[in-house]
Amino acid sequence: MEVRWVFATEQAGRASNAAEGQMRKTVAVVAAVLLMCAAGSYAQEKKKKGEETSRSVSGAVTAADDSAAVGAVVQLKNTKSLQIRSFITKDDGTYYFHELSPDVDYELKADYQGASSGSKTLSSFDSRKNATVNLKLNPKK
Repeated sequence: MEVRWVFATEQAGRASNAAEGQMRKTVAVVAAVLLMCAAGSYAQEKKKKGEETSRSVSGAVTAADDSAAVGAVVQLKNTKSLQIRSFITKDDGTYYFHELSPDVDYELKADYQGASSGSKTLSSFDSRKNATVNLKLNPKK
């Protein structure tokens, strides 16, 4: 009789361990799913905030005689990272840069056929979401 009781107790223990293992797996899967959902939600929220806080700058480049400088190269320099982005002006002499950080100062300048504009700064204290900075080329020397 005693042998049967030990055998029955071992079977009950194995069943209990199997159920416990299954429960642990279920809890782990649920936790992983919740973690992925939370991370995805955070990433979407961060993107929305980034879109709200980004800014852009646009303007026109004109020659010394006030004509549009078609094909001028406008350079935008991030003064924090020193990264430079370039834009070749359109047929009307305009340019634009978008998705700029509001926490960084930027320097703008234009070059066209040997003539250059002075450097202008878009300050981090400038709160405009769409700033306009026009650049005028100085006559060649």
